[in-house]
Amino acid sequence: MDNNPGRSAFSRLLLVFDVALSTRAVYGFLKAYFRWRLTRSKDGGAALTASAPAEPRKKVRIYLDGCFDLMHYGHANAIRQAASLGDELIVGVCSDEEITKHKGPPVMTEEERYETVEAVKWVDHVIRGVPYNVTPEFLETLVRDYEIDYVVHGDDPCLDASGRDVYEAVKQAGKFRTIARTEGVSSTDIVGRMLLCTTSHHLPPSRSQSAELDGPEDAQSPAEERPMLTNGPTAKSEQSQQPEQGYQQPRASCFLPTSRRLMQFSSGSKPRPGDRVIYADGAWDMLTVAHIRFLKQCRELGDFLLVGIHDDHAVNQHRGRNYPILNLHERTLMVLSIRYVDEVIIGAPWKVTEDMIKTMNISLVIHGTHYDELNIRDGDDDPYEVPKRLGIFREIPSSSDLSVPKIIERIVRNRERYLERQQRKGTQEARYYADKTHVEEL
Repeated sequence: MDNNPGRSAFSRLLLVFDVALSTRAVYGFLKAYFRWRLTRSKDGGAALTASAPAEPRKKVRIYLDGCFDLMHYGHANAIRQAASLGDELIVGVCSDEEITKHKGPPVMTEEERYETVEAVKWVDHVIRGVPYNVTPEFLETLVRDYEIDYVVHGDDPCLDASGRDVYEAVKQAGKFRTIARTEGVSSTDIVGRMLLCTTSHHLPPSRSQSAELDGPEDAQSPAEERPMLTNGPTAKSEQSQQPEQGYQQPRASCFLPTSRRLMQFSSGSKPRPGDRVIYADGAWDMLTVAHIRFLKQCRELGDFLLVGIHDDHAVNQHRGRNYPILNLHERTLMVLSIRYVDEVIIGAPWKVTEDMIKTMNISLVIHGTHYDELNIRDGDDDPYEVPKRLGIFREIPSSSDLSVPKIIERIVRNRERYLERQQRKGTQEARYYADKTHVEEL
């Protein structure tokens, strides 16, 4: 027994201190243990280690090919769907020789088609001059050189000149994926509109646009009743552009524009404070390389490109015939698919007003130096009078004079071959719609 009370008190203090330290150590251990268990469960059972991080996941690469002749929003939507299936999209574009061999002569040259596809915002890389058939040898090349995981095509059949499925080798290899074909448009239908000179695809004008464009004496006159233009460089082709005898009109367009479709194509971006907003308007009918090069030039002059798209009535009032070949909704989607475009005004006013400039915060209004030779209302007031007065208008040189009339001339020159192709494609499309089943669109 220790008779020293001071030493006894000190011993008791040391004992309490030892217990406190032990308790803290146990608590720290338990805390660390349960934190480890919690992290382990979140990682799907993987224990925490000091090892190197896991290797990054391999990117899924998708391949989509086609002719992409007379590029339209159906092509763009196929590209969009294909891109959604992977991380990178490689698009193969067939050469003129391959298309002529299997389908007949293309309307657009291969260089024009290559450049157009490269401008679509969902495309990561274009392979030029690919074969029409994806043979076992070409599939091996795609896998070896481009690390392609899957090959994609729409749910409509694609046959070569001998009637054989061009994706047979891909399907046998288990690398084929199907996407939904876009309803309401096809190259066959577009050529038919040109050959038949129809305006049934046009959308009715808004009351405000009609009042802006028409005088009181003709405000109610429908576009179909207006005389076709008979002068200009394409007048020699006018008679041949009347409805072809014996030609069956292609299936009527059943394109149903929805807000979902617009959202799928829209970038959803808006100008940031201080951005230089560029405005360019037009019909943008049958979007060509001339349009695309112009849009690229416009985008390089600012931070945000706003594109105005005139409605069908306005275009027809100024160009006559059955223009535009594509209606407002069809043209809008095609413009939105181009990587240089940030936003569009659907049914933009023909004249650029001061109020519009202030509302959209437009810094510069641009037009190309090449004007459509079919403008039949040259006596109208200058649509760019206001931006010119404000000192924010500029013309930039057009790098190409390719226009819708010139495209029609190409078709007229090969009329018989295109009519034969139209009849054949029309039969194939009728068979597709007869046997069609639902495919969920991506």
